Amino acid sequence: MSYDKDHTVIRFDIVKNRRKFFIASSVIIIIGLLFTLFQGLHLGVDFKAGTRLDVFIGKTFNPTDVEEVIKKEVPTVNFSKVTPYGENQAYTRFDQTISSDTLMKLEMALKAKYGEQVSKQVSSVDPSIAQEMVQKAAIAVAIAAVGIAIYIAIRFQWLFGIACVVGLAHDVFIPIALFSILGLEVDITFIAALLTILGYSINDKIVIFDRIRENLRTMKSKTIPELEHLVNVSLWQTMRRSVYTVATVFFTALALAVLGSESIQNFSLALLFGLVSGTYSSIFIAAQVWVNLKERNMKKKKEVM
Repeated sequence: MSYDKDHTVIRFDIVKNRRKFFIASSVIIIIGLLFTLFQGLHLGVDFKAGTRLDVFIGKTFNPTDVEEVIKKEVPTVNFSKVTPYGENQAYTRFDQTISSDTLMKLEMALKAKYGEQVSKQVSSVDPSIAQEMVQKAAIAVAIAAVGIAIYIAIRFQWLFGIACVVGLAHDVFIPIALFSILGLEVDITFIAALLTILGYSINDKIVIFDRIRENLRTMKSKTIPELEHLVNVSLWQTMRRSVYTVATVFFTALALAVLGSESIQNFSLALLFGLVSGTYSSIFIAAQVWVNLKERNMKKKKEVM
């Protein structure tokens, strides 16, 4: 633990250990990419053609028994494991779109087994719409990230813009990697969570970059050690604010994940992963990328002189 001239407590030298943080993030992203490459993302019905069937049974049931009814009524179409949720409800997903007549026969068969209280909710997407949704989701995330990066570059300087791009890419890839590793479903709410994450993440990065810019005006930064000390001071000056802000939203998202309905669970989990990733990247990735870029510029200037 040390102090700067303004008595800012530096509990840990973040800048000196930046390679460790780069390696940690790289390992998670690489593992996630490998899972995505060999296992693929578990795409929801929004992004993959097919039919999602939600069934309210209304009494205690065995998922295996429901699967047997489905196999009997829809024998030619593959479907995912019947997963219970909520109070006496379950869902499954067919790899192809199922006709309304077939779904009606399936509902009648379930009513015959469990009673007239059985009801269904259906969500179907054909192949062309699924492909269009994937493209629009990717475009939406890309436009948001590029727009934010341009704003940072204009407001601060282009080096901050590059660091911001790297940080935002990190914030997008980490939730995707974790969802791939854990086999969680990627649906439209996941994209909504990513866009929300980008908003919180850029807010945190702006606060840190703004403090670095202010300290550049008042603290010495002519040498590499002085620059690294300046960034350390800036990070610790904003640390409490970053932690408190993300903690407030994190516990709210955690409550949604634990107490909320199944329909928003993926959104809540993606938000949890992204909030932690965004705060981590602001402190340990984006700011450190800026340090690397700034030090490279300083070395080039010395060589020219």
